Amino acid sequence: MDIKENNESPVLRSTELQLHDSVCARTGTLWTAVAHIITGVIGAGVLSLAWATAKLGWIGGPAALIGFAGVTLVSAFLLSDCYLFPDAVNGPLRLNSYSQAVKLYLGKKNQIVCGVFVYISLVGVGVAYTIVTATCIRAIFRSNCYHRKGHNATCSYGDKNNYFMLLFGVLQIFMSQIPNFHDMLWLSVVAAVMSFAYSSIGLGLAFGQIIENRQIEGSVKGRPAENRGAKVWLVFQALGNIAFSYPFSIILLEIQDTLRSPPAEKQTMKKASTAAVFITTFFYLCCGCFGYAAFGDTTPGNLLTGFGFYEPFWLVDFANACIVLHLVGGYQVYSQPIFAAMERVLTERYPQNKLITKFYGFKLPSSRGVTVTLSPMRLCLRTTYVVIITGVSILFPYFNEVLGVLGAVGFWPLAVYFPVEICILRKKIPVWTRKWLLLRGFSFVCLLVSLLALVGSIYGLVAAKLR
Repeated sequence: MDIKENNESPVLRSTELQLHDSVCARTGTLWTAVAHIITGVIGAGVLSLAWATAKLGWIGGPAALIGFAGVTLVSAFLLSDCYLFPDAVNGPLRLNSYSQAVKLYLGKKNQIVCGVFVYISLVGVGVAYTIVTATCIRAIFRSNCYHRKGHNATCSYGDKNNYFMLLFGVLQIFMSQIPNFHDMLWLSVVAAVMSFAYSSIGLGLAFGQIIENRQIEGSVKGRPAENRGAKVWLVFQALGNIAFSYPFSIILLEIQDTLRSPPAEKQTMKKASTAAVFITTFFYLCCGCFGYAAFGDTTPGNLLTGFGFYEPFWLVDFANACIVLHLVGGYQVYSQPIFAAMERVLTERYPQNKLITKFYGFKLPSSRGVTVTLSPMRLCLRTTYVVIITGVSILFPYFNEVLGVLGAVGFWPLAVYFPVEICILRKKIPVWTRKWLLLRGFSFVCLLVSLLALVGSIYGLVAAKLR
């Protein structure tokens, strides 16, 4: 089986490569890559892991977390080798997007299918982050209200969720004007620090709750349900939540494209992926297991909401503020590939249109000559995207259910199927050999898990909407 030929000429590909090199200087290191990955991975999903562990129990919960971590690492290794085309070591063309890699290795039809799943996943992350941010802002307002007016005050703020989502959307309209990944290092570093902060606070509060209870809650089978059928649905939905928390395959090549060389980008990316997955898995296991041990069958969907809104109110406020700051950066990490794709299509189709290609510079007042560059196309496109994401979030404000559906939809095709298919074609692995059977078997098992998680999560989403 040979790699499918691309319709573009080598001269054109070489020209594109030179243009890309001149526009985007790759200065990233191992630690900047780790920061980008952690920013993209440790996000809204970490808050649902205690809930997922509660549904799976003391054996199934940790086993599922470790299993998804292993799949994510395998996926990252397979994709890291695809960055240079057609040879992983000396290939003349750098692939700076997941969709581009699928097109060059598997052909145009597969790229279309891949693009559908990629953009569903990227849009879904934006929706999930908007929902979580609104929940955290509301939690801060409630905590401060109870602290000022007493524990018997009416501080629901339940009708304000839509306003908080709109507030987050307005902020993202401004943040969306960041040109691309290469200008986002500062945002990723801040977001990564925030993710460690609120994960550590959640872990510490859970540990304190265990000490206060003087016992470890939970059971081997997990939280009981009304009947066996309901338990099955909850287990499948929990798998979807865990699946949402891990894979970063759709932004891996964008991150790898920021790395300098030597050493080879794939070597740095594999080290960064390994470090990031180990770090996130440690935090995931701690948050999931300690959260379940603290609350048992009453584990909330969002871990931080389980500690109440009273005392220590300042610590819970700080943790929620860290989540908000992190998701501001995480939202941009997952939105930049969409922005880049939309702007690339318009620029290629209408190269002479001044509204699309023109940039305007504005000097900021009292800034000693600092100039901000704005593009009408960028402003309109990115604002419209944020508005749409905010609208969908208001329509479906269900945290665990939305995370389950998104995790199940994107997990198998993006984290498993396409990386496996590319690996088989790139290495020309013969059919029915041991490597071929292992890769196919690995893909099939992950497909079954994704289907079960998808069915359970859709069931939960529909049930939540009809309540």
